This record gives sequence, structure tokens and C-alpha cells, in this order.
Amino acid sequence: MAEHSTALRSYVGGRWQAGDGEGTPLHDAVTGEEVARISSAGVDMAAALEHGRRTGGPALRELTFHQRAALLKALASHLREHRDELYALSARTGATLGDSKFDVDGGIGVLFTYASKGKRELPNDTVYVDGAVEPLSKGGTFLGQHIATPLRGVAVQINAFNFPVWGPLEKFAPAFLAGVPSLVKPASQTAYLTEKLVELMIGSGLLPEGSLQLVCGSAGDLLDHLTGQDLVSFTGSASTAQKLRAHPAIVRHSVRFNAEADSLNCSILGPDAVSGTPEFDLFVKQLVTEMTVKAGQKCTAIRRAFVPADRLGEVAEAAAARLAKVTVGNPANPDVRMGALASLEQREEVRRSLKALLDVAGIVYGDPERVEVLDADAGRGAFLSPVLLRADDPTRAEPHAVEAFGPVSTLMPYTSTEEVIALAARGEGSLAGSVVTADAGFAREVVLGVAPFHGRLLVLDRDDAKESTGHGSPMPALVHGGPGRAGGGEEMGGIRGVLHHLQRTAVQGSPKVLAEITGRWVPGAPRTQGVHPFRKSLAELKIGDSVVAGPRTVTQADIDHFAEFTGDTFYAHTDQAAAEANPLFGGIVAHGYLVVSFAAGLFVSPEPGPVLANYGLENLRFLTPVKPGDELTVTLTAKQITPRENADYGEVCWDADVTNAAGESVAKYDVLTLVAKEDR
Repeated sequence: MAEHSTALRSYVGGRWQAGDGEGTPLHDAVTGEEVARISSAGVDMAAALEHGRRTGGPALRELTFHQRAALLKALASHLREHRDELYALSARTGATLGDSKFDVDGGIGVLFTYASKGKRELPNDTVYVDGAVEPLSKGGTFLGQHIATPLRGVAVQINAFNFPVWGPLEKFAPAFLAGVPSLVKPASQTAYLTEKLVELMIGSGLLPEGSLQLVCGSAGDLLDHLTGQDLVSFTGSASTAQKLRAHPAIVRHSVRFNAEADSLNCSILGPDAVSGTPEFDLFVKQLVTEMTVKAGQKCTAIRRAFVPADRLGEVAEAAAARLAKVTVGNPANPDVRMGALASLEQREEVRRSLKALLDVAGIVYGDPERVEVLDADAGRGAFLSPVLLRADDPTRAEPHAVEAFGPVSTLMPYTSTEEVIALAARGEGSLAGSVVTADAGFAREVVLGVAPFHGRLLVLDRDDAKESTGHGSPMPALVHGGPGRAGGGEEMGGIRGVLHHLQRTAVQGSPKVLAEITGRWVPGAPRTQGVHPFRKSLAELKIGDSVVAGPRTVTQADIDHFAEFTGDTFYAHTDQAAAEANPLFGGIVAHGYLVVSFAAGLFVSPEPGPVLANYGLENLRFLTPVKPGDELTVTLTAKQITPRENADYGEVCWDADVTNAAGESVAKYDVLTLVAKEDR
């Protein structure tokens, strides 16, 4: 082994462990020098999984969603402070500084996003309540409620070589937030960068032991030890995904399997986008960017570019001119726009794919066999020229079936909207597509036509171009995945990604039992009256604490005053004849917001106290018209209590039910307040 080379380590069972034997050498994509050696020989895969289940899982499940979100935020901040260390190592994968930021900062951004969404959209609890209570009986004593709880296994995350930081973090974030430990298995070519990432994450001291493990090298018998409580998330080729999906343990235990695989993504130039329009220029710029960022080694890169037939030559000429300005070479040189592929083996794989494409397409720009490089040895590094192809016959199978996973894209013509929709669909499932047009009607027709074959679609025009994140940027708040050839899975997608790691269970029982299980009051569950709940701090307040206030009689004078004072003179409140003609009312009725205002006046405890602010209403419905002379009573009940982790107050959701003298509900809604944790 070379003196400068190191053996990559796995982190399993709470310790760092180098694999047995000499290992397989990994090389710098730019210089060809040996960077490290990799081996997982000697790693006990069964024990690693068991460590995650017995140590990591229980530690995570003790935390609430908000506590896990806070740890993700702290971890993101920690990694951001160490970005330069990751950038430096990323350069050895052939990435320019811009490529490295795309990978590193993108991954850190995923952590920040899930931290934010976890705090805003998930409860400060260990149970996720999914949907509304389902009434299952006439008397209301038997109800159903869906809940979601963390699976008791390990999320095995098998990543691709092209994004050694973003790839692991986009899988880790939703699993961690869900309360499920992760075992990361990076692709060997760039595993040295993922090892550094995990070293920083473990070194932060923020993560509960067992919540993150790393296996560098072969997966060995890892999948043999899976159970029905484990999950597998895979990024890589469709053929490998097919093999993994059919693994006996995955089939036998119905293991949740998510795949992000091959994708012949397309971009479509609209008929309106003639030369000289912003959309024409945006299309060309985006195409070249997608070909050259990460040297085209992106699962979302544009592989097929569809152009109106009468504009194919113009687009080819403009794209070739722009590609001619791209400098290939050592990514450490600031003048270099495109670095190397991840390895010499990857370069040869791209060349093999290109040979199949060249049977049906001509070269517009580039040479697959030769490239001028800056500040590097073209013979030692994995350099390849960007190659733009033109296939004048878009009906040939090869451009829709062969993916050259590098700086390669193929221009193809289309003559009608129907044809381009059909051509896009021939990719048999893609992660991402884009439509570049200022014609909203064309965009609608294409989007609805190709949506069943895509996980994400960007409509790019002059209005959104400045702020658009581009064709190839997965966003943690949106689904990343695609049907068919693209794997049929979904990664991230905001809270959808979290729910993938939870088991949805329908719980049936009495209102009292459901309230206890979910931590939320439900109609029919016990209420407690006594001290006004607005006089109780968060530490004293309990689910079910309530106040009944009223009655208050609504008069015609009240309705007239409210109409004049607010300017809401809608006829149902002011015109007797018109109101009587309305089949819904049959006469003058009170404003809905007058009812809500009167209810607030009834239930409020006005003196200063623990309640700090009212910050809104949710789920407001007006159910029964209120007429002059009706008496209103309001019942306010503490429905959900959510302490904020880093504040001296929390949120309380109150169930408000306003009824008339006959006991009919005239309005139902949730009142949201901020309440101090302790008495002031």
C-alpha cells in the first residue's frame, strides 16, 4: 500500500473499524493517485443492524419530533462550519468548487429544511396523528384514528458515487426525524468523502449512539439480516435496483424498498421560444449547465433535449458555441468549468454508452476520445469532453433507452405537442423533466401529458428564471424520485419522506382512550372544568381543560351595528326581503365573524396571565344560521399542547364549539394561542 494511502473505516457498533486485508485501491479522479483503500471484510453486518435496532432506535424514539428537528439543525450548523474540509476532499472526486458546493451545501440544506419542517409541521410528541378522527358509531362512543409510529428497525441507505455528501444526507434527514436509525453504505469510488462526512457527524457529539452507522466497502451479507421492520433506500442503476428488490430477505419480509435509478430526463423547448427570446436562451443555458455540472454525473441531468424541428439547427449551433467556452481540467484551478468524471472506469462506461448512441446520432460538439485539459494530465485523470449529439430521427430506440452517465446529451426534433409528449414518455419513467416556454397553455398540455412519467417537472420562463433552482436540483420539500425506469420510489418530499419511515396504524376505541393515546382531546373525551384554563400556564394546563361560557343573545341591533362598523353589508345581514328569498337563510342572519367575535368575548379571561397571544384560527366552519334572538353558548377545550423547545412558551390548540339554545352547533373551529410555560 502506498505510504500516503489510508484504509477507509466503517463506523459500526459504536466504534471505527478498518476492514481486513489490503482492500481495493481508490484513485484521485484528477491525478490518478491512490487516495485510499476500501474493504468491509471483517465487519459484522448482523451485529451492526442489531446495534441500530437495540441502541439507536430506542434512543431516537425517546425524543420528540421537535427534539430530533433541533438536533438536525444543530448538526447542519456544525457541518456548515466544516465545509472547507469537505470541499477539499471533494476536489479529489473530480468536482469543481461549484460542484462541491452543489453537493455539500445542498446536503446541509436538506438538514436545515427537515429541521424547519419538523418543527412547523410535526407535533412536539413521539406520535404522529394522521388525519381526522373517524366516527364509527351513531352515539360517538366508538371512534377510529390513524396514528403513525417509527418502525423498529434500521434504514439501510445505499448511495451512488456522484453525490457522496448530498446523497447520504437526503436519506438520513427524514429517517432521523422519523426516529429511525440509519446505516449508510456509500458507493466505493467516492466513499472517502462520505467517510469524512460521517466522521464530522459522529464527532459533533450531537447524535445518539446507534442512530448513524457507516459501512465502507462491499455490502456483503448485509441484506440477508433484514427484518420486516427495516427499510432499504437505494440510489444507483436500474439493473442493480432490480436485483436488490428481488433479494430473498426483502421479498420474504416485505421490506420497504425505495429506489432512485436510471433516468433519461428530458427538456422541451416550446414552439413559442424562437431565437432571441429569453426562453430560447434559457433553454440553451440550462442544457449546457446540466451537461457540465458534476461533469454530467447527475441522476437528474438532461439526457434528451426536444426542440421544434425547424429550430434544431439554431439550438445546436447556440449550444455548441456555449460548450466551446467550457474549460475542462483540474478543478483546483479557478478557470476550470468542468472537472473529471469520478473514475477512469466511469469514463469508460460513458464511452461504451456513447458508442451505442453514435449508431443513430451525430456529434454536434465534442470528441469522446480526446479532450484538452487545463492544469492536469489528460492521460492520468478521468477527463472527458462534453459531447452534444443530434438525432434527426427521434423514433429510434437508442436515445430513449441508453443513458451515458456523464457530460452527454442528445438533441431531437418534434413537430407537434402530441408528438413531444409521446417522445418524453418513451423514457419509461424519469426523475425530472423541464418545459421551457412562455406559453402557459402549451405548458399545461405538456405537463399534464408527461406528468404520469415524471417525478418532478419544471416550467421555466422569463418570469421565474431569476429565482428558479434549475432543472437538475432536487428540493427537500418536493418529491425526488420517479416512476418506472426511474425506480418507482420517492425520496425526501418533505414530511412525505418522514412518513415513509413510520407505520400507519388504525386505532379503534372510545374517545377517552384515543385522547390518551394521541395526546389530543377528541369530542366525547372527558372535559375538566374549574379554574379558567386561560389562568393556567403550560405546566399546569392539561388536555381536556375547558370552560363553558354564555349564553349571549344576538339582537338585530348587534347585526346592524356589526354591518355598519365593519362595512360588511352583504344582503343576508341587511336586506330582509332578499334574505328571506335565500333558501339557505329564510331571513336576516348574523355575520359569521360576529358569531366568532361574540364567542371570543364569552370565553376570554381578559386579565394579564399565561396566555400571551392569539395567533389564529383553523378549520372554521359555520354550520347553522344565527338569527336575531338566538342565544349563543361556547365551549372551549384544550385540544393539543405543544411546548416549544427553545422558548419560554408553547402553542395551545383549543376546540371551540359555539351552540344555540337548541344545542345545535352554529360554528366549530380551532383557536390557536401562545401560552407561557410557567406563571409570570
